[in-house]
Amino acid sequence: MHLSYNEIWLGLERLAQNKGLSLSALAQKAGLDPTSFNKSKRIGADGRKRWPSTESMNKVLKATNTTVFEFMAFAGQPCPMPKNMIPLIGLAKAGRSGYFDSDGWPILSDDWDSVEFPLTIDKKVYALEVSGNSMEPVYRDGDKLIVAPDSEIRKGDRVITKTVSGEVMVKEFIRRSMNQVELKSLNPDCDDVLLKPADIKWMARVIWVSQ
Repeated sequence: MHLSYNEIWLGLERLAQNKGLSLSALAQKAGLDPTSFNKSKRIGADGRKRWPSTESMNKVLKATNTTVFEFMAFAGQPCPMPKNMIPLIGLAKAGRSGYFDSDGWPILSDDWDSVEFPLTIDKKVYALEVSGNSMEPVYRDGDKLIVAPDSEIRKGDRVITKTVSGEVMVKEFIRRSMNQVELKSLNPDCDDVLLKPADIKWMARVIWVSQ
């Protein structure tokens, strides 16, 4: 399956939006010139359509931890892999006891629903549904965050963190040391968070958001 010229650029725009970035910020995150994805650069001086290079696309996918199949979905292409159902629960319930084990895996019960996930990946995942506007503009009411507990967490990843006290938060992972874990708030009006490793019950990476 191939992507058209318009689909490639649409995929980049949607990927940037999904990561809470402008196109310029996306290019910078990938180590490219900030103007690389500007609309003014999509047509050459000779009138020909200009496509992002394979190298540029590879850098973008690597910098944002995005798979080719995920990008295809952003570009509006049906995924060649079968859809599957995954567990779903409201984010507001996630802090209560009895829904997750000590490693952040769902303890399934009648309270859990299910939702269709458009990709088949080699990881077990579940979904948390956002309620309210506390994470705008990155995540909005009704967004479903796809979470992979066994996925490696790197700087810049969005993560679900549950503390020993039962608080559940969605933040951007910045760094972890022997003494503290630094998390950046998605809402610019909210404070960033510093936690001691001992205060964290589990942390899992958000690999996708479904709107």
